[in-house]
Amino acid sequence: MGACETIIEGIIPAGGLRLDRALADVSGLSRERVKALMDEGRVALAGKTAAQASLKPAEGTPFTIRVPEAAPAEAAAQDIPLSVVYEDAHLIVVDKPAGLVVHPAAGNLDGTLVNALLHHCRGQLSGIGGVARPGIVHRIDKDTSGLLVVAKTDAAHEGLARQFADHSIHRVYQAVTTGVPVPAAGTVRGAIGRSERDRKKMALVADGRGKHAVTHYRTIEVLAQGPGGAALIECRLETGRTHQVRVHLASIGHALVGDPVYGRTSPLHRPLLARLGFRRQALHAAELGFIHPASGESVRFASPTPVDLRTLIVELGGHDG
Repeated sequence: MGACETIIEGIIPAGGLRLDRALADVSGLSRERVKALMDEGRVALAGKTAAQASLKPAEGTPFTIRVPEAAPAEAAAQDIPLSVVYEDAHLIVVDKPAGLVVHPAAGNLDGTLVNALLHHCRGQLSGIGGVARPGIVHRIDKDTSGLLVVAKTDAAHEGLARQFADHSIHRVYQAVTTGVPVPAAGTVRGAIGRSERDRKKMALVADGRGKHAVTHYRTIEVLAQGPGGAALIECRLETGRTHQVRVHLASIGHALVGDPVYGRTSPLHRPLLARLGFRRQALHAAELGFIHPASGESVRFASPTPVDLRTLIVELGGHDG
């Protein structure tokens, strides 16, 4: 057990209920909190990690919930520069730089996108995400750059959340892979859940244990062939799971260049990455589109390839522009 977590143990008192409902009833936690803990791999049934909220466990099944130490009571507003792509009374779309954490958590209590948004929006953010995650409808990794939409009102938050849940959000990522995918375009399907070998990683898991995930990819440009091969690809997300692009591409043998978790840097790429000071996965959230929750209009935004990623692409053999 971690030094800063609480263990809740017991048995499922009655069968026939969804797991999130059953655990909420018996633990005193909210269903949303239970589902969030499941997403983090902190819920187990009969000793095995449980990630499917709709599962209906049998009466008497033992469960364990590991509840981490509470996040800060309230995130502080901080004057951190923001690249605002669009803003109105209901929502804000920002272009997040690589290296910026989205919301406060253990190890990153300030200096996050949320801290910047609280200052920029003067505290006018949806409260649905809680005091540590106000307005946050979705996330992108710390070391992934690109577009993120944040809700200012609860109504906007609920409207956006519905679109994420029904997979109608338009999301396109640029990625640089190690090696050249064959075929040049395709679809990767595979449920994603917490790795049983490393709780900090996500992994492809058996259907029913993780969350259904689908990534469509196509090769934009072959940057280099052979042992030091690399390709610029475009990924369109049908679903939006934690580390989805990184896990799916690694699963077909083409981890992202620079990915320290799901890839292994090629000895042929290592000197280049060191020379450029490129210390992140080569992934950029380039396009984001949705139905505006207040106006009902279809909106779409694009983010140019950031300088560090564009330089990497050119140095690997790609065209400039």
